Amino acid sequence: MADLTQHPRPVAGIWARIDKVALTGALILLVLAVFDRAAVAPTIAETLEHFRGTLPYILFAVLAIAGMKASGSERLLDGAFKGRETRMIVVGALVGALSPFCSCQVIPFVAALLAAGAPLSAVMAFWLASPLMDPAMFAITAGGLGLDFAIAKTVAAIALGLAGGLTVKLMAATPVFADPLKAAPRIGGCCKAKRLTLNWRFWQDAPRRRIFAESGWSNLLFLGKWLLLAYLLQALLIAYVPAELVARVIGGDGIGPIVLAALVGAPAYLNGYAAVPLLAGLLEQGMNPGAAMAFVVAGGVSSIPAAVAVWALVKPRVFAAYIGFAIAGALMAGIGWAALA
Repeated sequence: MADLTQHPRPVAGIWARIDKVALTGALILLVLAVFDRAAVAPTIAETLEHFRGTLPYILFAVLAIAGMKASGSERLLDGAFKGRETRMIVVGALVGALSPFCSCQVIPFVAALLAAGAPLSAVMAFWLASPLMDPAMFAITAGGLGLDFAIAKTVAAIALGLAGGLTVKLMAATPVFADPLKAAPRIGGCCKAKRLTLNWRFWQDAPRRRIFAESGWSNLLFLGKWLLLAYLLQALLIAYVPAELVARVIGGDGIGPIVLAALVGAPAYLNGYAAVPLLAGLLEQGMNPGAAMAFVVAGGVSSIPAAVAVWALVKPRVFAAYIGFAIAGALMAGIGWAALA
């Protein structure tokens, strides 16, 4: 009998090393080649053309994030969550919307805040604003949906953080928010690098230069693969989904399309960067602008990485309130943007 102990679960090992985003793109092109071979080359050309148009924004975002990591500028947040509770709520909303935290960094950061005695209201403000906007997201959103949309989404992120934080402050003594933390939260994360001391001249230090290069390369790969997949889906959306259908379902005036987008965005959202090209295609097909804003706000706050960060630390009733804030904030943001746009 063959010895099977030398290479346990080889198929699982191979599968784990395969990039699922790249595999998805390849399978989409394979299916397209089977059913409409003539459309493969034009679809790839259109995908690359849109990607090339967004490339300057991608490079700016990558360099900005890498510079922040290498300089240790996250140290600027030390002491931000101290003082009066209302001040901490304001700081939490601003820091969440403007800082480059990824979802895996949020868990240990928030766990440390809660352990240090920071009020749940300030943490909730940070939690709600953080998944919606960061420097990279702003650059990609401005490039794909316009500077006005990017600014409006940033304002929505800060406003949602403020509203959620102040609501938690007012309801702190109610059964929903009393004793909010789990007994033994899991606070692990995928980001293993320890925090650096602040040094803006990071290029003078070899380890910091290495952090800059590694962070830049990993973020370039991350953004590049997701946006290539998104632009591929955008090209297929425009080619095969009738504009009349989009306009009928999530177009037109009124609150109906906004409510639908907020409810669909919560469970359907996968990646904030990939959502930008898809929304650009839907808007071109006739999507209600307010519905687009409601989708990105509800989806961003309730996306799996963001939701896991909250679920890991607080009890289910607080998590339910977090999701409720997301949907309510999405509706308000969608209605406001529809009125302006």
